[in-house]
Amino acid sequence: MKESYHSVAFNPRPGKGELTVLFSGQSQTRPTHKVGPQVLDYYLVHYVVSGRGTFRCMGTDYHLEKGSSFFIFPGELVSYGSNEEDPWCYRWIGFKGTRVDEYLSGFGISQHHPVALTQQHRKMQALYHQMELTLRKRMSHCDMQSEGYMRLLLAEYAQELVQGNIQKEEASGIQQQVEQAIRWLTLQYHQPISIESMAQSLGYHRTHLSKMFKQHTGQAPMNFLLKIRMERAKILLQEALTVEQVASSVGFSDPLYFSKQFKKWFGRSPSEYRQDHTMNPYDCSQ
Repeated sequence: MKESYHSVAFNPRPGKGELTVLFSGQSQTRPTHKVGPQVLDYYLVHYVVSGRGTFRCMGTDYHLEKGSSFFIFPGELVSYGSNEEDPWCYRWIGFKGTRVDEYLSGFGISQHHPVALTQQHRKMQALYHQMELTLRKRMSHCDMQSEGYMRLLLAEYAQELVQGNIQKEEASGIQQQVEQAIRWLTLQYHQPISIESMAQSLGYHRTHLSKMFKQHTGQAPMNFLLKIRMERAKILLQEALTVEQVASSVGFSDPLYFSKQFKKWFGRSPSEYRQDHTMNPYDCSQ
């Protein structure tokens, strides 16, 4: 069994501002080691050097091992403990600041996503180790120096998580393109629209946009547009507008073609749909 140990060093003069380190330490835990449930009034990050354990936050259990980090936010009820067969060894840093949430969210860490897995194990250990040494020296400038190391550490997390999620970011970029196209169609449905005009307006190649759109929505852009127009037409048919006016309002210059498309989509002509959905204002059952 690994011999347990524990050490911690505190900042003798913690400042106030964007980012301030409060303390730093390390521990080789016992198999029965458990912390919490507890609520803190500062931020706390643990980096797992070796071993395994479980971190619980907002009702979710995270099973973590070497290279994993878990972040604790102020006001959140959390608990964590070692694996009985392979208890973890970890380093930690307590910190606070007015821009901490902003910094953490910048690389995807929040109460809903409080864990991270990094690959630069030696570099991460070195930064955590240097933080504890800096605080242990208790020099007059250690607050500034520890803040500098904390910024380096957060930057390392940011770089690691970005590099580790390139494919995810690419997928997110494609999703963003599709969402942009959906917004464009939703706002422009009453105008004459073609794939070419939409792709040109959004700055994408026609074939690429069509492929990505269908991949993410299951529909071709023009079919998606037709759905938007038909759903909007259903609403307008319940107002005091002629079929011709409804057709024009949803982007059809030919009322007859609009009526054919409407019947094909809903199984009833616009006039039949209107008759079936004309509400009696004195009928309280509707």
